Amino acid sequence: MTENYKYFEKLISEVDQAEVKNMFGKPCGKINKKAFAAYYLDQMVFRIGSAEIEKLLIKYSGTQNWDPSGKSRPMKDWIQVPDTHKKDWKKLLKKALDFTATK
Repeated sequence: MTENYKYFEKLISEVDQAEVKNMFGKPCGKINKKAFAAYYLDQMVFRIGSAEIEKLLIKYSGTQNWDPSGKSRPMKDWIQVPDTHKKDWKKLLKKALDFTATK
């Protein structure tokens, strides 16, 4: 278990009523069966919405739309953020929770 995964679990555990489940065979944070974050390739993934993602792709180098299949079919509302931006994962998690609450 990597330090990044431990941090992912810690962040999810701090969210009321959230639990770590699986989505596409990857660990993810869910509330009421709605996924808001995931863990993939030792990075965190956030469901933030396509409008916000455009801004974040510019702000955070190395980010990308999440493609859990690996077949060039990225998910439009999800962004994968490397650990070089780990200091902002908690802030991005909050954005993901806010976005998911509107869906």
